[in-house]
Amino acid sequence: MEEQSYFMILCSMSVMWMLKMQWDRQHCMLHARMVIRHHGQRDTAQILLLRGAKYLPDKNGVTPLDLCVQGGYGETCEVLIQYHPRLFQTIIQMTQNEDLRENMLRQVLEHLSQQSESQYLKILTSLAEVATTNGHKLLSLSSNYEAQMKSLLRIVRMFCHVFRIGPSSPNNGIDMGYNGNKTPRSQVFKPLELLWHSLDEWLVLIATELMKNKKDSTNITSILLKQKGPDQRDTTSIPSFSSPGTGSRENLSIDPGESKPDDVAGKQEASADCQDVISMTANRLSAVIQAFYMCCSCQMPPGMTSPRFIEFVCKHDEVLKCFVNRNPKIIFDHFHFLLECPELMSRFMHIIKAQPFKDRCEWFYEHLHSGQSDSDMVHRPVNENDILLVHRDSIFRSSCEVVSKANCAKLKQGIAVRFHGEEGMGQGVVREWFDILSNEIINPDYALFTQSADGTTFQPNSNSYVNPDHLNYFRFAGQILGLALNHRQLVNIYFTRSFYKHILGIPVNYQDVASIDPEYAKNLQWILDNDISDLGLELTFSVETDVFGAMEEVPLKPGGASILVTQDNKAEYVQLVTELRMTRAIQPQINAFLQGFHMFIPPSLIQLFDEYELELLLSGMPEIDVSDWIKNTEYTSGYERDDPVVQWFWEVVESITQEERVLLLQFVTGSSRVPHGGFANIMGGSGLQNFTIAAVPYTPNLLPTSSTCINMLKLPEYPSKEILKDRLLVALHCGSYGYTMA
Repeated sequence: MEEQSYFMILCSMSVMWMLKMQWDRQHCMLHARMVIRHHGQRDTAQILLLRGAKYLPDKNGVTPLDLCVQGGYGETCEVLIQYHPRLFQTIIQMTQNEDLRENMLRQVLEHLSQQSESQYLKILTSLAEVATTNGHKLLSLSSNYEAQMKSLLRIVRMFCHVFRIGPSSPNNGIDMGYNGNKTPRSQVFKPLELLWHSLDEWLVLIATELMKNKKDSTNITSILLKQKGPDQRDTTSIPSFSSPGTGSRENLSIDPGESKPDDVAGKQEASADCQDVISMTANRLSAVIQAFYMCCSCQMPPGMTSPRFIEFVCKHDEVLKCFVNRNPKIIFDHFHFLLECPELMSRFMHIIKAQPFKDRCEWFYEHLHSGQSDSDMVHRPVNENDILLVHRDSIFRSSCEVVSKANCAKLKQGIAVRFHGEEGMGQGVVREWFDILSNEIINPDYALFTQSADGTTFQPNSNSYVNPDHLNYFRFAGQILGLALNHRQLVNIYFTRSFYKHILGIPVNYQDVASIDPEYAKNLQWILDNDISDLGLELTFSVETDVFGAMEEVPLKPGGASILVTQDNKAEYVQLVTELRMTRAIQPQINAFLQGFHMFIPPSLIQLFDEYELELLLSGMPEIDVSDWIKNTEYTSGYERDDPVVQWFWEVVESITQEERVLLLQFVTGSSRVPHGGFANIMGGSGLQNFTIAAVPYTPNLLPTSSTCINMLKLPEYPSKEILKDRLLVALHCGSYGYTMA
């Protein structure tokens, strides 16, 4: 306190000394710098201004306000605005200055907004007006996309921040206006409604133009799929056209209706023009959509998606799918709402999963680490307190203990491991740690996982409760796999297909039962394949199963013991039995594992992959010996080793990438792994079963299919190697969705 008083005396003396001198720019800047660098800045600035100090820039054009904003000094900015009200608009305009640090400017706006309700509303309204102006510039195709996009999103981020922390904070229960209430808080969004209206007009216009070009397709997505491909046109020569709401539509030269039915060139030109509309507007409109989502979200309680925004996406569903089809990276650049709202993501998932696995991996890690600042990514000396110190002789338990106590955010940034009594550290030690823990997680002594029927994969043990700490250990196992995936470390564990599905939130099916009980899976298959009406099976929706070591009758649904299984409801019975065996019996274990896994891997990101791809992400790409594969393959239904189609097939297998070979192996056998001893030891549903290729009559566009329970590839008799390769690769990238024609 005394130190501050002494400093204020010095400041006052400095002020009196300055008042005896000629005021010029240099002296003003001297005191401006003094103001923003020390305690008492607000009072010092006020004294200077009271004594007649002039507001002037220095010789480089830097003003006292510039310096205050650069330092985030909201109180001093408040004083300057009191004496020079015009500086309020200067601060608002500064939100467009990319050179100013956003967090500093946000601090200033935060302070100013908390002075009074009227000031708070004035700031929000001004920010909304500036955002609207920038948004309309972005929608003008003559503007610089990168600059305008960054400016718009920057202003909207500050607008949303100020909205949330004002005098009547929404977190304090004050009405937020997200239900359309005509409150002062909701009225600050009014200027932005002009921008949202223009956005809506643009999307409607694009939908209309795309639908004009519809030929044999039934929706806009299929149109874009047919048109998709490299666009070699020089877009600089495309006729200009005005943004809806800001000019005439007459400049839009995209009307194929003027072409005669036999004018093929005209149709192609119109089609290309439609592509140009998408190419030229998709990123711009997507950036405005992101701004719209941010504004809708800041009016909602945390964790909720605005009903208005959901309605907006549903209304423009087809056009937005076109945007994503043409450039799936839009999801990570602008469509964050898909990652945060499963209901909306489900609409686009088929498009995302149709993208190459490699691209999705890049997007996954790009977004997974997007929240880390640049300083987080720079290698820095390890703090001794952040080192995971574990004991080799009790590595599972000691690792569980230290990981549970560690800071989750720091573990996401980096891992440092040291074994007790050893000096070694670094990535080699981290890899060793993950490798040892991989084996310990499936160690039967902990009773966490049980070996599946194929002898190489593992499934959560329904009897793991014999270990009192089993749920805590399952949570730890989830943390280890999540950490490994976060840091691109491979684990030496392979799980059953159903467990990967549980991690991804994909429903299991009766075929997954084969991993733990092949015979039972065959029985379920038989029920589905045959008419059970007159067989007298007397099955009910109730089954006998192991419950805590004792056999009990468990209903599959309420009143199941009195509901007979019939030909009409047998599919439901099979699905419910599957869920009981594969999910309900181990639900606590699954939940505990996912709790740990999701500490490091968000559910919204991991769902970009299917169960086969998740295995590759966690356990890596296996080596495949094509010659051994050929040697241990059988042929049936008319094929022989020397048939042209078979020879073409193996030539294609030798020409594709290692990743695509793994996808092929997964596609046919359900596994990415070649067992010890090579392809001669591949297992099927009932024991050893060689890879088999069966002939199928060819029809145009028919894709290969497979029967994973018997390791059989059903390969159509394609007329050429080129067609075979094309259809095979389509099947590998889309095969998990059950397509047969594409």
